Amino acid sequence: MLTVLQQVDRPTPTTNPYLVQLFRALEPMVHLRYWSLRNALLTRYDVVHLHWPEYMMRHPSALGRLLRQCAVALLLLRWQVLRTPVVRTMHNLEPHEGGGRFETLLLRWMDRLTTRWIRINATTELRAPGTDTALHGHYRHWYAGFAKPVQVPGRLLHFGLIRPYKGVEVLIKAMAEVREPGCTLRIAGNPADAQMRTLVEQACAADPRISALLQYVQDPTLAAEISEAELIVLPYREMHNSGTLLLSLSLSRPVLVPRTPNNVALADEVGPGWVFMYEGQLTAQVVEEGLRRARAAHRQADPDLSLRDWDRVGEQHYRSYMAAIDQRRGRGRGQGQEDRAAPVGRDR
Repeated sequence: MLTVLQQVDRPTPTTNPYLVQLFRALEPMVHLRYWSLRNALLTRYDVVHLHWPEYMMRHPSALGRLLRQCAVALLLLRWQVLRTPVVRTMHNLEPHEGGGRFETLLLRWMDRLTTRWIRINATTELRAPGTDTALHGHYRHWYAGFAKPVQVPGRLLHFGLIRPYKGVEVLIKAMAEVREPGCTLRIAGNPADAQMRTLVEQACAADPRISALLQYVQDPTLAAEISEAELIVLPYREMHNSGTLLLSLSLSRPVLVPRTPNNVALADEVGPGWVFMYEGQLTAQVVEEGLRRARAAHRQADPDLSLRDWDRVGEQHYRSYMAAIDQRRGRGRGQGQEDRAAPVGRDR
């Protein structure tokens, strides 16, 4: 059986459900080996699968960061010498936070070593030497067993790890000018730093319509928070792939998001009345109009997420691994081409 080294720690109760569901879908087809620099440097595997490679090089201390980066440089040398097939998922086009010059050089080296790219939406540009499409899977089964309270009229929700690029401060500013009767804003998630925590806490103190749950949110609580929302608002400054958006749709809640090529494609895929988009900066008028559009929309009981079934996603990943091995043996496809032998998501 194929052995795949995943650039992810062994799953725990707080591991991203996207990864847990992917690993479950892969387990019948491949032997999974989880990440440690020791495993990566000293054990044998057929393929390595990178997800967020910048995190393998980061550490709170300068010395720890330097040691990790040196270990990664040695690891990249091993992959290059042994011609190890490297598969990389394009979760983000660029890291959300920079990590310094040495990290940037190492990431560029990884780019050159990558044998096969996996894009998780069909609008991401193809990359050489080969790209496959495996759409981001849904979360319906993951949250199926949790209680889902009745929707609260006027409830807006912003959830997930609270990071600067996600625009929570813009949403708070817009909310201060919203005049829609009964409209409230709920913010649920763990702040990335003390500054983000203070920002949200001050907003809650200044406006009784805003409330927050500032901590890691367990799945049962998150399912309840999403179910109570009338509209999910995600004013990200950068929005290419979003598990938060897919989770909202998996629990059948409409979302308000910036207009991007991927969001346009997703709106077409899932059917009308689920994904509402805006141009430019989020304002109170955009929020109020989004709420009115969500209320007036004619939509099916649930969005169409049939292209995002995990059996399909797992099979697509397996075929990418095999294509990467073939490429290393000189039997792969040409520069920047998609492996048409693999079942891929519907391109637009």
